[in-house]
Amino acid sequence: MDHPFVILPEEQAPEGAEHCELCELSGQRTRVVWGEGNPGAPLMMILDNPGAREDREGNSFLCGTRETLQIGMREAGIAVDDVYVSYLLKCRPVRAYNKPVARAACLPHLQLQLVQKQPLVLFGFGNVVAEALFPDKESASVKELRGAWHEFQGIPISFTYHPLAVRRRPNLHRLFVEDLRALKEKWKKLRHDC
Repeated sequence: MDHPFVILPEEQAPEGAEHCELCELSGQRTRVVWGEGNPGAPLMMILDNPGAREDREGNSFLCGTRETLQIGMREAGIAVDDVYVSYLLKCRPVRAYNKPVARAACLPHLQLQLVQKQPLVLFGFGNVVAEALFPDKESASVKELRGAWHEFQGIPISFTYHPLAVRRRPNLHRLFVEDLRALKEKWKKLRHDC
């Protein structure tokens, strides 16, 4: 029997990041979203930015990105307890902003998380994350990077399509799940090698 989707618990941002004002997103946010899920998980998934977690009335809900991600994880056999979801941007944008400046300002926060959490494997979603983590690669797109393992800060990383792209283009679903299965296999191999 399938379990219902879960809203992963949000991890509180560390004191230094909680009131970050390094970019204009600080004026748009209601809070800094450091990450969600199991903070000690071996798998760290990286999305571009946090999505909505509550509706206009303040009731919790699961956005399309998280729902699609959890569908793919289920099909790939990845338990939510084994995952920590982090974000390139730590604030949810609500209107236009200077993307390169915001990404450059937030990248050190993500790098700090990697040092603190030391995940076994990283997994990025979408071109925005790929381009931000590999700015010197001539073609840092999911299409070019998926299906192979790379390294970021000494940690193996691979990529797949952003869950919203999968929602909009159902033909990507099979590849999305295939990539998540490859993540699970890589994790099993690394866990066995430790």
